[in-house]
Amino acid sequence: MTVLQDWAIKGELILNCNCTVFCPCVVSLGKHPPTEGYCQAWLGIRIDYGFVDKEDLSGLNVGMMMDIPGNMGRGNWKVAAYIDERASEKAFNGLVDILSGKLKGTTGLFQLLVGEFLGAEKMPVLYETQGKTRHLTVGKKIKGAVTPITGSDPGKEVQVRNTEYWMGSDITIGQANQGRVRAHGRVWDFDGRSAEICQIDWHGPN
Repeated sequence: MTVLQDWAIKGELILNCNCTVFCPCVVSLGKHPPTEGYCQAWLGIRIDYGFVDKEDLSGLNVGMMMDIPGNMGRGNWKVAAYIDERASEKAFNGLVDILSGKLKGTTGLFQLLVGEFLGAEKMPVLYETQGKTRHLTVGKKIKGAVTPITGSDPGKEVQVRNTEYWMGSDITIGQANQGRVRAHGRVWDFDGRSAEICQIDWHGPN
C-alpha cells in the first residue's frame, strides 16, 4: 500500500480568467458555465508557509495556466505548472505532485478534472504586492497584475464569503490590470477581466 506524504501550503492565491464579469464558478462550484462558455486562466501562488514530506516550501512562488473547454466541473482541463527556480529538486517534485492532485487533500480533485497535464518547468516566478495590487511574473510566460475592485466603503474589500469553493471560502473580487499568457501555443490577454484574490490553507493527503 502506497503511503502518501503529508503536505501543507498556506499563503495567497491570485487568479485571472477570461470571464467578462466575476467568475460564476465561485458560487456555482463549477456547475455554471463561464461567461464565455469556456475558461482560460492563469494563477499565482505565494507560499508563506508550506512543506511536503518534511521539505520546506516556505517562501516559494508558483504559477499555473489552465485551459478548460466548458464547465469547470465537467473536467477535461489542460494545465501547466511553473515552479520557482529556487525550489530544491525535492520541493519541485513535491509541488508537481500536489498540483497534479497525486498527493490528494485539497488539490486531489485535480486528478479527476485534469485531462492533460502539459508539464511543469522551473523558472523565475515573482509574486509581489504593491499597494493593493498583486503582480505575478513567470519568466516570459505569464505577466499579470490583479487589484481588488472598490465598494461603497473604499477601506474594505468586496468579498464573497463562506463559500464551498475549493480554493478557499472567502474570495476577494478583483479585476486584472494585466493578464498576459504566452505559453504552450496560447496567446491570451485578459486585461480588465475577472480576477480573484484568496487566502489559502491547503493540506493533504486528508
